[in-house]
Amino acid sequence: MNERVSDNPHQGLRIHTKYYRLIFTGLMALLMSLIISSALILLKQGYSQHFFSELMHSWGTSFIFAWPSAYVCAYVIQTKILTRIHFHNDD
Repeated sequence: MNERVSDNPHQGLRIHTKYYRLIFTGLMALLMSLIISSALILLKQGYSQHFFSELMHSWGTSFIFAWPSAYVCAYVIQTKILTRIHFHNDD
C-alpha cells in the first residue's frame, strides 16, 4: 500500500477510464485546431508580424467548435460503426 512512484511501472497521471474519450478528443481537437488554424492563416495571409496574435484568436475559436465535434464524432464512430466491424489478429 505504501508504494513509491518509482516502483510503479505506470508512472504518470492516473485517471479513470470513463474519461478516456473526453481526454483523447480534447487533446486531438487541441492539436488539430492548432494545425488547421495555422495552415489557414498561412494560406490566406502568409506569415506576418501579427501571425501569432491572429493564431491565438482563431485557435481559441476553432477549439470551441472542434472539441464538441470531435467528441460527438468519436462517440458515433465508436458505438455505431466500429461495433459492426470484426477486428482480429492474424497471429
